[in-house]
Amino acid sequence: MNIDIFAEHFSELEDPRQASKVVYPLFDVVFLTLCAVIAGCEGWEDIEDFGENRFDWLQEHGFFKLGLPVHDTIARVMSLLDSEALQRCFASWMQACTELTDGQVVAIDGKTLRGSYNREDRCSSIHMVSAFASANGVVMGQVKTDEKSNEITAIPQLL
Repeated sequence: MNIDIFAEHFSELEDPRQASKVVYPLFDVVFLTLCAVIAGCEGWEDIEDFGENRFDWLQEHGFFKLGLPVHDTIARVMSLLDSEALQRCFASWMQACTELTDGQVVAIDGKTLRGSYNREDRCSSIHMVSAFASANGVVMGQVKTDEKSNEITAIPQLL
């Protein structure tokens, strides 16, 4: 992976933290998180463990000069980001990484997020529609469907 290309696509992200309180650069935290998730990590502690296991490599490439953040810090930084801006950056990066091949299929599929139904408020479950590049095994983008809608109305927005 070329880190400069990654940085080019994620430079749009604005750091919502107060500048005087920033210990870990936003780019470092985003890079670690996305690499860990792509590698199969499923939680903040997994992401922290991923960083610890690759800490020497990260420092060789200029990341985390002051040490690795704990999982709570990673979660807090990522939760402050504009999710739509992060999605745009990720989709842009994926498009740059994806080489189209003859007969490549982009599958469109909708899923209901498990555990997203709120019994107390009787809010409906969250439904997502994703575009999946089957040749590369990568989700190229996804959108949340409107509460009283279906997948078909979300597909044009996704495309």
